[in-house]
Amino acid sequence: MDTEANVDEAVEVLQQLGLKEYEARCFVGLTRVNMGTAKKLSDLTEVPRTRIYDAIRVLEAQGLVEVQHSSPQQFRAVSLEEATETLRDQYENRVDRFQKALESVPIADEDYESSVQEVWSMNGRDAIENRTEKLIEKATDEIVLVLGDESLLTAGFVETLNGVEDDIEVIVGTLTPSLQEDVQAAVPAATTLRHGDRPASAGRPRVDPGEFDHARVEIRTGDLRRGVRERTRRDRPPPHGQGAHSRSRPRALSGPNHR
Repeated sequence: MDTEANVDEAVEVLQQLGLKEYEARCFVGLTRVNMGTAKKLSDLTEVPRTRIYDAIRVLEAQGLVEVQHSSPQQFRAVSLEEATETLRDQYENRVDRFQKALESVPIADEDYESSVQEVWSMNGRDAIENRTEKLIEKATDEIVLVLGDESLLTAGFVETLNGVEDDIEVIVGTLTPSLQEDVQAAVPAATTLRHGDRPASAGRPRVDPGEFDHARVEIRTGDLRRGVRERTRRDRPPPHGQGAHSRSRPRALSGPNHR
């Protein structure tokens, strides 16, 4: 990545953290020089000279820039380490304020109940990975997960799957033979299913291949395809000989496509 691309990326991230474009450009510009005047900074960043002072005032107030009150004034950025800590503290403080504010807001429809199975979708790789881990943490009986891409089998995710309690069965469906082999090697305690195949596991699986094919859940974001289905112990079919009867089977699903 060249210098211009790195500068643009840094400016973009600073904007995502709350700075306006001119403020972000001024800060990034100052990190490239020991110190600078408004004219020097304007030439370097292409920020209009008349806007430099406004941007510097904001940066100084946030503890990101120091000002030497000479004639002309000189500006310099704090060290990258100090700036990083300051921005991290500001971001975490905003997140804490956001959480506390919403926790104090009463729920308007506490009595809402649904009598049918619902499927909800969400986008964003980080959000999906966080939701997947939450679903895995809350599982009490069985976890069914479908992976559609090798990039999803990260070291962190493998650690999460291997950390599941022994009495919770992990069933991982894959779309390719190579991915199935990778899952078997990385998570040896898991039952693995490949689309159209019978399960491969050291234990006796509770999921029929046809059911897997029907109940697959997919979450998509770019090349990301992942689904999790969580079932509680009361969802188990009745033991052989006690007869079958109709009853609802609540499941926690996450994904835009349920088929």
